[in-house]
Amino acid sequence: MFIKTIEQKYYRLLEKTIGLEIKEYNSTKEKYFRSKIGIEIGGPSTVFMPKSALPVYSDAALIDGVNFSTSTVWENEILPGRTYSYIKDKVGFQFISEASKLTDIKNESYDFLISSHCLEHCANALATVREWSRVVKTGGAILILVPNKEHTFDHRRPTTSFDHLVDDLEKYTAENDLSHFDEIINLHDLSIDPGGSDLEVFKKRSLNNQKNRCFHHHVFDLELLERVFNHCGIKIIFKAKFHPCHLIVMGEKVV
Repeated sequence: MFIKTIEQKYYRLLEKTIGLEIKEYNSTKEKYFRSKIGIEIGGPSTVFMPKSALPVYSDAALIDGVNFSTSTVWENEILPGRTYSYIKDKVGFQFISEASKLTDIKNESYDFLISSHCLEHCANALATVREWSRVVKTGGAILILVPNKEHTFDHRRPTTSFDHLVDDLEKYTAENDLSHFDEIINLHDLSIDPGGSDLEVFKKRSLNNQKNRCFHHHVFDLELLERVFNHCGIKIIFKAKFHPCHLIVMGEKVV
């Protein structure tokens, strides 16, 4: 039921975004995405499909994918290898790897990187974006979407401070971190969580986060995303709020 409701939610969102445009993407896609080879972290994602507002899948030549496990609540069972079927007639390579440790991927392997609603699930955001930047060629694009808390079950939570992200980086915070558990249990709006159930089930799911990765460690706004990009040597191209639960930031790797 959890997987089904997640899929239904995102297909409804996709239907609402068909025909809508993000002019900043359209004005930059020839340089950064058209006929380029990229990698997606945590996909496939409906927001990148043809006719969506960010049709990267159809613009790109080929996209490889990364997921943290061979079994996730979003994609069910996943096989590594040439199995990343993100769009009809296009199949990339599927890596099984932590988002923050892309150990099988060499430096500057890709023209661009995309990720939708994944970074908030990563315990060490700065280390993760640094790693994402590492595998992108200098001059390449990094396009990230995260939830807009105002329209999600995170709306009661405070935005994470940049100092907190720096602290995570300096402490080498790992994916088994549960330091946000109490905040999430107290402030998560379970009534609008598409995978939600009663509080005790939610607590058990959250405590088992290292396996299921449903936990939102951090809550972002556009200012925080910009500071993350700046810290990681990524020059902002555009940032935007979009319909209604996406925050979007796109940048160019400069160092």
